[in-house]
Amino acid sequence: MQEPVSNQKRVWPAMKRGLKCKCPNCGKGWLFHHYLEQVDVCANCNEPIGEFKAGLFTSLVVITLIVHVVAVLMLDMELRGANDPMFYLYILVPVTLFGSLAVMPPIKGAIIGMMWAKGWSDEQDR
Repeated sequence: MQEPVSNQKRVWPAMKRGLKCKCPNCGKGWLFHHYLEQVDVCANCNEPIGEFKAGLFTSLVVITLIVHVVAVLMLDMELRGANDPMFYLYILVPVTLFGSLAVMPPIKGAIIGMMWAKGWSDEQDR
């Protein structure tokens, strides 16, 4: 069964706002207090967004993305002739660490935006 067209059109703008770490409803209020601490309600539009928890799905998406980037970098380094294992260590560990930390909030925001648009709250399971 397909969803109504109005609900389908609402998902992508909500995910785009989430990628910017903004409220999926208004796009103006912040989605997080600090690094990944989600707010309960939007400070701008009072939308209750605290009930939408991304959980471990955020980590799975980040790991999948970063592993693909690191694998491409590793293959490129191998083809260019980087033979020293310490060179791999000096390049790939910081790319993995800082890349993961950089993409975690936007990806979590996009997942929360998708959950908000679809109405998939954590409260449904209780």
